[in-house]
Amino acid sequence: MNEKEIAEIRRRFQPQRSNINLVHGCYVNTQGEIVAQFTQSLATASEEEVESILAVLKRTLSGTLGKQLNDIVFETQQVVDSDEHRLLMSLRDSKLKDEGIVQAFYQRVIESIQMEGPFLILLAHDAYDVPYRAKDGAPNPDGSCEVYSYILCGICPVKETKPALRYDVPGSVICSRSADWLLSPPEVGFLFPAFDDRSANIYNALYYTKNTAENHGEFVQGLFQVEPPMPADLQQETFREILAEALEEDCNYHVIQELHGALGSMVEEHKASKRSEPLAISKGAIRQVLESCGVGEEKAAAFEEQYDQAFGGGAVNPRNLVDTKEFMVRTPSVTIKVDPECSDLVETRMIEGRKYILVRVDGGVEVNGVNVRFDQEEGEEALQPE
Repeated sequence: MNEKEIAEIRRRFQPQRSNINLVHGCYVNTQGEIVAQFTQSLATASEEEVESILAVLKRTLSGTLGKQLNDIVFETQQVVDSDEHRLLMSLRDSKLKDEGIVQAFYQRVIESIQMEGPFLILLAHDAYDVPYRAKDGAPNPDGSCEVYSYILCGICPVKETKPALRYDVPGSVICSRSADWLLSPPEVGFLFPAFDDRSANIYNALYYTKNTAENHGEFVQGLFQVEPPMPADLQQETFREILAEALEEDCNYHVIQELHGALGSMVEEHKASKRSEPLAISKGAIRQVLESCGVGEEKAAAFEEQYDQAFGGGAVNPRNLVDTKEFMVRTPSVTIKVDPECSDLVETRMIEGRKYILVRVDGGVEVNGVNVRFDQEEGEEALQPE
């Protein structure tokens, strides 16, 4: 799925647009036991409650492709004949009306997920009459392509609030408020089947994880029986390790600065172009940047080899490799944060056998919030308070 397709489904989660009439769910305690189950009608709920429930479900379609949102791809054999795919198809085709299938799904989720506390499994089915699109991309209300039938699942942690004091307005008195259990936004979730080319794709699902450092790989393996995607934060950490190990002495400030700038430019250009397809960069493109910075052929080849081992040789989203909004220089005792566009103000030097980080200053300087000035004393620069 691309960003436009995700956005099109996200717009469904409004009371006047959604065809979701029932929300199914179960509450699971810390021992992994189902304590309560429910099927809640949105038709009898208040408008505020409907909006809140749809907003929770909608969160499983939020985030950035390649970070919080990742494609799950089933093997052809799984689609032809496998328990995991058959279960998902049965859920969708039955529109969640088969209680036995719903119960089997709950058990599969409970066996697969690892959560620290109690959680709620939310499950909904929707049927979207997909409108035709004109050549200019505008919707055509006079016809539809197909009815896109799908299920959406969100797994929400449930957290206990602390007892507190509250003010009772009608009674004009301060009184105690007992502890309560609040529903948190989904930690993980998925949409099945995927909405690719504005049509159902039963070979794919869209997987959501709130935390880019923890994608709950055990849940992906247990429910979908596929290899989980590498978490975005781990991709960045792995990329840094590959650069340091493969480039060795060629891994200097200039190389990292140029590589960061090149990847940042790709991200900005993709954003400005408003293309809906996910951004990705190949190992070959990264190697070209490295060689243009003076990295030797042997070191560049070592980078490609380690890249293949870590990422399988496939293209990776540059947003997962570098933080395009920040450029940081860190030593054991000092950390310098620089606007990426101004990274050329920083340079590294060896002076009399010692390492130095030099920062060129254009404008005023503050130390602990105090404006300071530079004085020349005996040929050396010294900071003096104004």
